[in-house]
Amino acid sequence: MPVQSIYSRLESLLPLVRKPIQYVGGEINSVTKDWDSADVRWALMYPDAYEVGLPNQGIQILYEVLNGREGVLAERTYSVWPDLEQLMREHDVPQFTVDAHRPVRAFDVLGVSFATELGYTNLLTALDLAQIPLSAASRGAADPIVLAGGHAAFNPEPIAEFIDGAVLGDGEQAVLAITELIRAWKRAGRPGGRDGLLLRLAADGGVYVPRFYDVDYLPDGAIARVAPNRPGVPRAVAKHTVTDLDSWPYPGKPLVPVAESVHERFSVEIFRGCTRGCRFCQAGMITRPVRERSITTIGQMVETGLAASGFTEVGLLSLSSADHSEINEIATDLADRYEGTSTGLSLPSTRVDAFNITLANELSRNGRRSGLTFAPEGGTDRIRKVINKMVTEEDLISTVSAAYANGWRQVKLYFMCGLPTETDEDVLAIARVARRVIEAGRAASGRRDIRCTVSIGGFVPKPHTPFQWAAQCGHETVDRRLKALGAALRADRRYGSAIGFRYHDGRPSIIEGLLSRGDRRVAKVIMAAWAGGGRFDGWSEYFSYERWSACAASALAGDGVDLDWYTTRERGYGEIMPWDHLDAGLDRDWLWQDWQAAIDPAGAAEVEDCRWTPCFECGVCPAMGTEIEAGPTGARLLPLTVLDRGPGHAAAPPADDQALAGARRPG
Repeated sequence: MPVQSIYSRLESLLPLVRKPIQYVGGEINSVTKDWDSADVRWALMYPDAYEVGLPNQGIQILYEVLNGREGVLAERTYSVWPDLEQLMREHDVPQFTVDAHRPVRAFDVLGVSFATELGYTNLLTALDLAQIPLSAASRGAADPIVLAGGHAAFNPEPIAEFIDGAVLGDGEQAVLAITELIRAWKRAGRPGGRDGLLLRLAADGGVYVPRFYDVDYLPDGAIARVAPNRPGVPRAVAKHTVTDLDSWPYPGKPLVPVAESVHERFSVEIFRGCTRGCRFCQAGMITRPVRERSITTIGQMVETGLAASGFTEVGLLSLSSADHSEINEIATDLADRYEGTSTGLSLPSTRVDAFNITLANELSRNGRRSGLTFAPEGGTDRIRKVINKMVTEEDLISTVSAAYANGWRQVKLYFMCGLPTETDEDVLAIARVARRVIEAGRAASGRRDIRCTVSIGGFVPKPHTPFQWAAQCGHETVDRRLKALGAALRADRRYGSAIGFRYHDGRPSIIEGLLSRGDRRVAKVIMAAWAGGGRFDGWSEYFSYERWSACAASALAGDGVDLDWYTTRERGYGEIMPWDHLDAGLDRDWLWQDWQAAIDPAGAAEVEDCRWTPCFECGVCPAMGTEIEAGPTGARLLPLTVLDRGPGHAAAPPADDQALAGARRPG
């Protein structure tokens, strides 16, 4: 049966809300496929506002992968702001997709990508508006399968009550495997009903289905046991890993937003994974091993994506982009190809020890030199050793001096507050570092108009990292240290106007900590916070610590645990973690040993990058059947099209087969 668009019911509400254009769809490269010709239909959700969700790389990749398959349909849905939510409830308008404005409940699968745990209440809003039961156990044959993905899916236990399954790791191949299982199940007459499909997904699709696992607790509140409750379900669920990124050159047709978004550029993921070993970094741990895209595939993706979108900025993305084995060649060749055009190149935050002026100059060759971003993370060499961020203060000063001397006027520095073993001095030292950066910049450039912005985030211990056992720093301590740091930054008028200071207070980090390391009992807290008005908890104007702490106190009262138990309590080696049955490939003993190395009273021991050193036996490669895939390939790029650079510039030579293969012509 055709599923009708609800746009006629939605349209009359749009003049009554802010930013109505974000709900109308029609973006360049969006896809609307015929409903009846599809065997399997996905609704893909990023649980935040359109302006944040549309640029999300993961959703865009899956959207293109799924819509590129015969008989498969994928549409997108985002969180609606509270003003539209209220009107939708008043006028009985359900959660909808922005592509064809179809009701989300009509789809086979609702796939939700969580980049942060603070989007959990937005999931409940979407489910409720879609008229999908909030509890997975209450859903029937007419309800979609709700699957969670993204980094937060590596501990989905706090939302286990609300989801049917979780997909760990890379999604490109996983969503196609899930699609084929659903297609076969539907063609076979839906044997076993909803549970029959979930069993297939758990047994053959690599999907973690929480209802197929029982959790028992000890009298002290810790987990006693997690075990499958039916045959055919694996004891541990492994992550999905795409081993050849060149075979998955997505997105090729990026979505162009119709409303302002947080990132308006074409982004190419130049490699996936990181082995730098920063102990706080969940993304670096769970995405191992390193897998590089070749320079030729990157060049082809850039040309295709720019032609399809009209974007004028290309973001070369990864967790540590300057670590690509051919980053200098990539930057130089792309700068050559697009010199004289409006196309600019950018990198995200750059490691101090991976930065070089040649690379920076190539990235800014078209005149875009807005600023550089570095992430020292800690204010002292001691705390950087604890977190395994192997850069010294002198490294930082040398790097920023070179940048200022070569024409840059602004540097942004990212730090964290609340790190394990951190002292007041470690935080106050950030002020000294910032002053030294300004001094070095003035000396190197001979100018006074330079700036340094200090940005501080609260540290949250994350699953599958060496710091998963750490006690989280209380928000009172974090706020006291940040207040003292602000005073220290303002104390010397010689630097005050040259140093910017941005920070988040410690309270949102505590709630993120609860949701990051929580177990299934935390679902009651999420439900209570949502019922009490919790929405858009990642936005400061909507977040309420008082609501969350009150809900935690009431919802957990009968369980013998509380907010502090989940956050500011240090764990021991023998404690079963809520995610221990979810396998990121990392050896648990290796993580524990790295945690002990971090807090060694004699001084933290550092671990080097295993891309360039012998294996440190983190466990990923043998456990996942993978290996590090890094160049260099030796290939180079040539311009693939003739570019009119105007008077006085020679035209680029036309592409030929040799150039397309990435080889450089002699001479």
